[in-house]
Amino acid sequence: MNAEATPPPASPDAAEPGRLREVALLFLRLGFTAFGGPAAHVALMEAEVVTRRKWVTREEFLDLFAATNLIPGPNSTEMAIHLGYRRAGTPGLAVAGVCFILPAALVTAAFAIAYMRLRAVPAMEGLLYGLKPAMLAIVLAAMARLVLPRKKDWFFLALGTAAAAASVLGVNEVAVIFAGAGIGALRIRKPPGKPTADEKKGASPALFPVPLLASAAMTTGGSKLIPLGLFFLKVGSILYGSGYVLIALLRAGLVSERGWLTEAELLDAVAIGQFTPGPVLSTATFIGYLIEGPAGAAVATLAIFLPSFLLVRVTAPILPKMRAAPRLAGLLDGAAAASLGLLAAATIALGRGALVDLPAWLILAAALPIAMQPKINATWIVVGSALVGLAVRAAFGHSP
Repeated sequence: MNAEATPPPASPDAAEPGRLREVALLFLRLGFTAFGGPAAHVALMEAEVVTRRKWVTREEFLDLFAATNLIPGPNSTEMAIHLGYRRAGTPGLAVAGVCFILPAALVTAAFAIAYMRLRAVPAMEGLLYGLKPAMLAIVLAAMARLVLPRKKDWFFLALGTAAAAASVLGVNEVAVIFAGAGIGALRIRKPPGKPTADEKKGASPALFPVPLLASAAMTTGGSKLIPLGLFFLKVGSILYGSGYVLIALLRAGLVSERGWLTEAELLDAVAIGQFTPGPVLSTATFIGYLIEGPAGAAVATLAIFLPSFLLVRVTAPILPKMRAAPRLAGLLDGAAAASLGLLAAATIALGRGALVDLPAWLILAAALPIAMQPKINATWIVVGSALVGLAVRAAFGHSP
């Protein structure tokens, strides 16, 4: 294994307090500043844990990225949970996930309270105007750092290019990932190293106690709490693909089948999830509040994210064993190549929405070289670009 990464804790479940504090502070900050959707979130994490802090190598980061795409649930949240586990074991898994989710849930809940009074989505166009090109720069820089070490691996590059093309042409994202994994498994690649004695031990029986919290929440409050919790538990367990899949599931279950939301309320909920920081699935917090108030917000949030904690806890200890087996290492490589291809396709879509005029291009041009510098904290790029966006909108209005 590459020597540039800091070794994991001596035992997967024996985290040092200092490591837990590091994990908490990092993912709290990312939870408040990670705008731009899953692609931007993953790019921010790469900049922090690979380039700046060296918690994992790029090879390991790509393995984790591939793993999040092979299981259902929100990819960027599962990346946070994986990275917390790699840094500080099961306590780190819980801390990273909660710290990444909590800011988004709190901000979304605040919007929900305002929405219930105003019945409108607060405007954030100026903020997003500057954020979008900055996030595009961060994603492009992360992709460059992840792809350059594989620049001579023509099989990997060809598979990633094919995955990007398939995604642009409208092929289902899940099909692209599993096709890439299958093709990669046909290619036997020598693994970079053998798992350590601690990695061979596998998962401990300890699990994050979110199920107890969710069960307690769902047994109190209004009559809709239990079916609301079960609905979002199902969504979190089966959600693959883009935000469009989430919209379809929410519309079918909450608008058409149960009549708990109107079409307009659903669209407003999705809009809130898109322009608040952190995971897009914080949309569940907003919807839960509309349906059952604060208790509904808590239940919906716990239920939709719970499967991610459990799936990561089960699969994380298996990844080093997969990397040590040549055939399974090929599967991970194929899934990683396909995942990068999907990331490239998402970058194209992000660019279309971000680069709407000359000032947006200038923000991108200024942010990109800064994003390529490994020692610069990406949060400053986010904050600076948001302020520039607000200034441009204030000076020129909606059409600079």
